[in-house]
Amino acid sequence: MKRLSGMLLLSFAAIAQSPQTARLFDQSCTSCHSETRGQGTPDATTLRQMPPEAIYDALNKGDAHAPARELSGADRRAIGEYLSGRNYMGSNAGDASAMPNICAANPPITSLASKPAWNGWGVDSTNGRFQSGKAAGITADQVPRLKLKWAFGFPGATAVHGQPAVAAGRVFVGLNNGYVYALDSATGCVYWSFQARSGVRNAISIGEVKGQGISKFAVYFGDVRANVYGLDAATGRLLWKTKVDDHGLAGITGAPAFYEGRLYVPVASREELTGVSLNYPCCTFRGSVVALDANIGRQLWKTYVISDPPKPVRKNSAGTQLWTPSGGAVWNTPTIDPKQHALYVGTGNSYTQPAQDRTDAVLALDLDTGKVRWSMQDTPKDAWLVCGGVFGNTENCPEDIGPDYDFGASPILRTLPNGHRVLIAGQKSGIVWAHDPDRNGAVVWKVQLPEKLALGEITFGGAADDRYAYFGVSSAGVAAVDLATGEKKWLAPIKAAGPRLGIGAALTVIPGVVFGGGYDGLLRAFQTSNGERLWQFNMLQDFHTVNGVTAKGGSMGQAGPVIVGGTLFVGSGYIFGARGKPGNVLLAFFAE
Repeated sequence: MKRLSGMLLLSFAAIAQSPQTARLFDQSCTSCHSETRGQGTPDATTLRQMPPEAIYDALNKGDAHAPARELSGADRRAIGEYLSGRNYMGSNAGDASAMPNICAANPPITSLASKPAWNGWGVDSTNGRFQSGKAAGITADQVPRLKLKWAFGFPGATAVHGQPAVAAGRVFVGLNNGYVYALDSATGCVYWSFQARSGVRNAISIGEVKGQGISKFAVYFGDVRANVYGLDAATGRLLWKTKVDDHGLAGITGAPAFYEGRLYVPVASREELTGVSLNYPCCTFRGSVVALDANIGRQLWKTYVISDPPKPVRKNSAGTQLWTPSGGAVWNTPTIDPKQHALYVGTGNSYTQPAQDRTDAVLALDLDTGKVRWSMQDTPKDAWLVCGGVFGNTENCPEDIGPDYDFGASPILRTLPNGHRVLIAGQKSGIVWAHDPDRNGAVVWKVQLPEKLALGEITFGGAADDRYAYFGVSSAGVAAVDLATGEKKWLAPIKAAGPRLGIGAALTVIPGVVFGGGYDGLLRAFQTSNGERLWQFNMLQDFHTVNGVTAKGGSMGQAGPVIVGGTLFVGSGYIFGARGKPGNVLLAFFAE
């Protein structure tokens, strides 16, 4: 390994989340551990399957890694975290068994319908993120009186990217350290924990499972190394694990959608950053949706966003083979449409030129076969990598680089008063599109919410009731849009902490109130009729936790609040590159 001089000094947790660590690995390690196997050494894809503790230990041992010991311990840990996709953890440091608030009893789960629930990303298959008044158990009049009920701290975590899910009186949540926890929703006592191979960024989906002995209900999720898991919901016992993509940089950000015994899994990638390096064979990833049998994890079908496999095109000045086509990551949870027997996803940009037709698009796939029913591309010619960043502008970069206008957010399916249906899709540009799912995705309307189009204006999406769709706009605030016409009804301004540092996390709506959390660490509630602010809570503080773990709140940038049975649950802590503030706490609020 070669020493990288001038490395930004950060804590290991912050470095692992930063593009700086990608450059550290590239300059220090790729001479021996490139994407293609070197002389008797494991390639980068193999290293990514190892836990960070094993990578760190290897860097501390042996003659081959003697130069690595010139790096700081924080840098060596950061390399392990970067490759594995999760935080470095001491042995059993995050286990529920080591916590003082283990639940006194763990009764079996007999039904998912006996208590209010928030299942998966969008509470139901439409991904509207709307919780009915009965299920929410909180009224608009009560919102100004919301008070903290309990806090649960996550040991070894620096971010709570995974969104809580609530079913059968239990809260299920995953962390960037790979741990998934099941807690009692009333008290925060812990039932069980499970550590995945890599970090967990998505919401948990819960469903019935068959053929697994005494296990009747399972929780499903994916990790950032493209593994999907089924666990017994009552005990956390692993039922099955399936890797849905063998690409070294593939991962799962959107929650798997559970429907009628199947899981529909979106597959994304981090190749946009690594692809800029002259040492990397850019680019070969193709976004996809994978259907699994939820009982055993067996793959039923896989549909690529880009249908043609990549082919070699030329070599760069470092002698590295370059490829095309690539891209089309699916960052969001699929939306299920029983009427059309279809699912809908938004797709990301191409990584290489020419940009492919199904990128920056809304896609409809057949639930049974995965066949593409239709595709509507809303931004053509968008080939983009993270050029100009830590790797600079290299010859791997697209010649005509695009604007990076992915659909990071799940489409929202809604029925209008006249019976017509619309599929609402918020794009990173700040444009909201309405497509007609019953007319092959024809555009019904579109509206631009910020004054100027820009990257990162709408990231992980909005929410919708029966009148309006609501979106956090990074440079502006929270906006309400008429579902039928696209007319902007109101805008609640928010002073952002910096560029793209407004509200990037998903919104949540109950009758009369829309909730949103920001990069500034403030959780806010707005009146749906006019945008008037009803309540806010500053999460940037230390919390006394029910499990005795030292915990603090941070930014929100991905997952949104979850409201069930009179309690609002929110994970606090989000890091993305240099943006966001770390945190490691789950907060539960109730109305006095």
